[in-house]
Amino acid sequence: MNKLHEQMQAWRTRTRYSAGVAAVLAMVLAAVLVVPQIGANNRLSAEETRLLRQFENVYQFIRDSYVDEVEAEKLIRGAMEGMFESLEDPHSAFLSREEMRSLTDTTSGEFGGVGLYINKQPADGDNPRFVEVVSPIEGTPAYHAGVRGGDLIVAINEESTAPLNIDEVVDKLRGRPGTDVTVTIRRGRSSTFDVTLTRDTIQVPTVRRAIMDNGIAYLRIVQFTPHTRERVADALQYFEDAGYQKLIIDLRGNPGGLLNSVVDVSDLFLDEGLVVGTRGRVESENHEFTARRGIAVSDDLETVILIDKGSASAAEIMAGALGDRERAVLIGQTTYGKGSVQQVRGLINGGFRLTMSRYYTPSGTYIDKEGIAPHIEILPPSLEEDEQEVAVELVTSNRVQSWARDNTEAGDAEVAEFIQDLRGEGFELPQWYLERMVDNELIRQRREDPVYNLKHDVVLQQAIELLKSGEIAQRLGLR
Repeated sequence: MNKLHEQMQAWRTRTRYSAGVAAVLAMVLAAVLVVPQIGANNRLSAEETRLLRQFENVYQFIRDSYVDEVEAEKLIRGAMEGMFESLEDPHSAFLSREEMRSLTDTTSGEFGGVGLYINKQPADGDNPRFVEVVSPIEGTPAYHAGVRGGDLIVAINEESTAPLNIDEVVDKLRGRPGTDVTVTIRRGRSSTFDVTLTRDTIQVPTVRRAIMDNGIAYLRIVQFTPHTRERVADALQYFEDAGYQKLIIDLRGNPGGLLNSVVDVSDLFLDEGLVVGTRGRVESENHEFTARRGIAVSDDLETVILIDKGSASAAEIMAGALGDRERAVLIGQTTYGKGSVQQVRGLINGGFRLTMSRYYTPSGTYIDKEGIAPHIEILPPSLEEDEQEVAVELVTSNRVQSWARDNTEAGDAEVAEFIQDLRGEGFELPQWYLERMVDNELIRQRREDPVYNLKHDVVLQQAIELLKSGEIAQRLGLR
């Protein structure tokens, strides 16, 4: 940690790399628009020439012969959209002028929305492709309404999301703060219910910090933004001043962010060497992003990283880099598996986004569609399918929300009595689930903002025990 100040000074003068990592999540990152050089290297095979002539003939026939007059731009746009859809890649798409403008909303400002990171389901035969929630943003309407990572949004204001691309879904979820939008959620295999969310101004968070017992520091990185490196460094200085001995980095629910940001943060822990690489068919898309000489965090610090299925993109890069290079032990669940790189290019009437390469970790592991596996798998408790149905009934009844609103100062005895009442009303659910649901609702009603909630966080509890037992030190070769 004695090099932290020098590292910060070097960082402030370092050239920044502006590639976006989580470009297709609901919080779309800013991108540089480049006029595509479509005419370059455009030698076509005889078969390609034949097919393009066939397309031209069909286009001209439709333009000249369709029963109603149709604009040329509409036909070409439809063909372009179809071309991108044929890739069966939710991250590649043709974009309208409005969709191009929406790409600049999130990393530097605020917008009106519901606070969800989302992604389009991958193609699965003839099954409909709905929209998957990667994670809700803390403190937002979706978070307070109990929307969870892994939920499917099957409809928005009664319109199915299956035929919509991700940009169209984003457009429907965003809107003027104070207005309502109703999303239909599918949880588990069959539990479906409506949630009405009141849009609000969404602020993008970055870092949370706290000192726990036994000299353990807790650092939660919520998202990788242009400010994350500086705020992580501030947190590390705070931990050093407090005399911390062990470190927990929580990347659960972190949907990603900027590539240069995660490289800069990882650089605090790594002495030279590869952080992440990209590889594609085009030579210019092959890059290696490396750490500089020196470290800001001592290499004998016992460190764990918590990950789950909501950890995506840039979060997976950091977990992969520190895990592969034995700077941290990964604990939790296999991550989301969003490890592709998109270029955004502008056209006169809009533009497009195309996957150009994929990320790989220092060990050569590709992240995309596979995710990063933990060294120690710890799964949080979950409900059985029949219990899921009961849980949905409880959520839609608003029984817990109403009680918490009227009993904001309730203690353990009152909570236990209320849970007994719920069971008497037929809500037979595991004790851990009911206690967590009631406690979380009380926290929301009180407008409290705890950095962590150890009482109901099984993964965090076990991470602490592993640090205290010496197992983490042994796995990292520190004992």
